[in-house]
Amino acid sequence: GRRMGFAGSFYEFFAGGGMARAGLGAGWRCLFANDFDRKKALSYRRNWPGDALRVDDVGSLAASDLPGRADLAWASFPCQDLSLAGGGAGLRGDRSGVFWPFWGLMRDLAAEGRGPGVIVLENVTGALTSHGGKDFAAICSALRGSGYRCGALVIDAARFVPQSRPRLFVVAAAGDLDVPPGLTADGPSAPWHTRGLRAAHARLPAADAANWVWWSLPAPPPRSGGVAGVIEDDPADVDWHEPAETRRLLGMMSGVNLDKVRKARRAGGRAVGTIYKRTRRDAGGVRTQRAEVRFDGVAGCLRTPAGGSSRQLIMVVEGESVRTRLISGRETARLMGLPDGYALPPNYNEAYHLTGDGVVVPVVRYLAKRLLEPLAARRRRETELAA
Repeated sequence: GRRMGFAGSFYEFFAGGGMARAGLGAGWRCLFANDFDRKKALSYRRNWPGDALRVDDVGSLAASDLPGRADLAWASFPCQDLSLAGGGAGLRGDRSGVFWPFWGLMRDLAAEGRGPGVIVLENVTGALTSHGGKDFAAICSALRGSGYRCGALVIDAARFVPQSRPRLFVVAAAGDLDVPPGLTADGPSAPWHTRGLRAAHARLPAADAANWVWWSLPAPPPRSGGVAGVIEDDPADVDWHEPAETRRLLGMMSGVNLDKVRKARRAGGRAVGTIYKRTRRDAGGVRTQRAEVRFDGVAGCLRTPAGGSSRQLIMVVEGESVRTRLISGRETARLMGLPDGYALPPNYNEAYHLTGDGVVVPVVRYLAKRLLEPLAARRRRETELAA
């Protein structure tokens, strides 16, 4: 249940298909959304008709484009340059060069006395270590410079949906906000503060470390249902492979992975696994493509690297029968926690890209219910009392 009566307002940056909006839910009103990807914008507008979305480069926006005073600003800024996959140009790199223009907007709002009470920055966990932690320290320092206290959590979506997807959430609150009791702790706690996050915090300069908050959340209830529950029997956008293609995939498996398939066949029931093709070095150091399968009930992380690297595959083992195919667009949406009523692009590649770049809906909902709503509600009361 939602805190009764709390209705927040928010800005959503790098909005993609609006998955943060889906997670925040009906109690939150979107004042402004921004993304420069026109294809994703079509999906955003299909699911949320209205005029909140502005399709433009974030660098071309000014504070005057942002209406009103939002309780929350959410920014899932692009991670290509922070993640190990992108060669690591860091926050100063071209594609992630969008963080600083976004931050300029937040700084200008704060200077006008209408800075959002709460800011959430979402990214890959590689943001903790890129450039030896300098990128993460730069974010913490920027927040402190505009009068925000900040802390961070690493949340693996596998606690909520059957997809392995750890992500970093930097949650900042206005420095003068009297944080409600129970939302913070004196130190880190499992599972939200991983070893990597604690190490990144330990590397912060003294001023940023002093400005740090250890946000405290209860552990969520155990996830119900595995990857088998998201699989479509007869997907519209992908076909089952011919037996020769399935054999080719099996031929790309190491002994360890073939054993997993054999075990699934011997078990006799229906087993659903997911496969990624990855480039590995063999014993002689030669790069070869390998197919790696998992039957642990959790899908691998949906990835959308540029250059069309591998898409996730589904393997269904029923007795002696082994069938394979690409994961369907709707299945990727379910792995992101999107309801089946969410309209996906008709083009398969666009659907995969839209979902794989997004934020997992129930993760946002949990964070909103347990942390963002109590913070925003307190901020709202303080503002009203001061008025």
